[in-house]
Amino acid sequence: MEKPFHSVTLDADKCKGCITCVSRCPTGAIRVRGGKAKILSELCIDCGECIRLCPHHAKKAVFDPLSITENYPYTIALPAPSLYGQINNLDDIDYVLNALKLMGFDDVFEVSKAAELISCYTRELLNAGKLKKPVISSACPAVVRLIRVRFGDLCEHVLPVLPPMELAARLAKKRAMEQTGRPIEEIGAFFISPCPAKVTDVRRPMASETSYVDGVLAISEIYPPLIAKMNKITDPTPMVDSGIFGVSWAGSGGEAAALLDEKYLAADGIEEVIKVLEEVEDEKLSDLDFIELNACNGGCVGGVLTVENPYVAKARLQRLRKYLPVSKNHLSENTDRRRMNWTKELTAAKTMILSDDLGESLQMMAKIDEIYQRLPMLDCGSCGAPSCRALAEDIVLGYANENDCVFQLREHIHTLAKSIESLEDFIPAPFRKELHQNDSK
Repeated sequence: MEKPFHSVTLDADKCKGCITCVSRCPTGAIRVRGGKAKILSELCIDCGECIRLCPHHAKKAVFDPLSITENYPYTIALPAPSLYGQINNLDDIDYVLNALKLMGFDDVFEVSKAAELISCYTRELLNAGKLKKPVISSACPAVVRLIRVRFGDLCEHVLPVLPPMELAARLAKKRAMEQTGRPIEEIGAFFISPCPAKVTDVRRPMASETSYVDGVLAISEIYPPLIAKMNKITDPTPMVDSGIFGVSWAGSGGEAAALLDEKYLAADGIEEVIKVLEEVEDEKLSDLDFIELNACNGGCVGGVLTVENPYVAKARLQRLRKYLPVSKNHLSENTDRRRMNWTKELTAAKTMILSDDLGESLQMMAKIDEIYQRLPMLDCGSCGAPSCRALAEDIVLGYANENDCVFQLREHIHTLAKSIESLEDFIPAPFRKELHQNDSK
């Protein structure tokens, strides 16, 4: 079995055992045991919500250092369109693209260019009626993993098309091989990312067996040297090869708007995303053609690896739009559309398996229900689990006990106190007198 990888990790030394992350994790993947948080690998979707919320900065994101580019003779930068929203007073994307080359990259391929191609392909698939509606965007890997973990029945609604990052890497390497004659092994493609979920999607891709992206760099790490290089540019070389449609993918609603279809919904922020998925599950949104969901507030501009307020970044992108054409990329008749499809089927994740034996699993489920009925059903989180149901599961799995519930513990203490009090009548008088003298001290 493949060893799980997660780009969201815990620094136990900084963890204070508060339950902020426990109560806000969208999949209930965090517990507090022994005064420290613990992330359950099978439930974590690497959305980064705990990184955003932790008051002690005990959660951190894993990403690649810039030095990883030294492993390849030829390097390509893949800037996410959300990068442009981090830069104040930007009116020409060429400054960003030229600065990336000054930082040492041999080439730059805009992820927004790939996004425009995916928008074209999605329009074709929708018009052909080949997708189960409402179609749910596959661009946000945290949302796709959320669907696998919590909404497995909706997997067939997810758009089976590569995300822009992955398509950009494939097109960039193909172009580099044609222009330089180098083998693909010598070409490194590096995505400049707004969020840790992209790191996980590269290390453990859901759409294909392997990713063409060789490393994921954080926008927050790239930003300082990038600005320094931009300040040295006075007359940038024309490089931009995308328009409004592609760049708008950085903010919530950008992908859906590029489909030129009015029957769509766009939601951002993990809690709102869950509400929408619940409505899809209940078949309340069957009149829609497309649903765009982003785990981060504001869309990709709200990722935890960015440097700017997401709404400020989105406003900057809105201003940048007036300097761009609508779109610069379209699919031709010769485009091999099959290369844009997923090569793996999306299926529901196997989470919290109680036992490999069916009979034993049924017995454990019955035990969980029995324990759950004894709990207060307040979902306060004081026990270190996100809900009373989760605590019941932990108890059956041997990770906790009923006294971890403060309400259960209080009842046990009261019962014990009454038992001790009732025993007082059976204590011989001399010892009873001595006991009261000790109590008065």
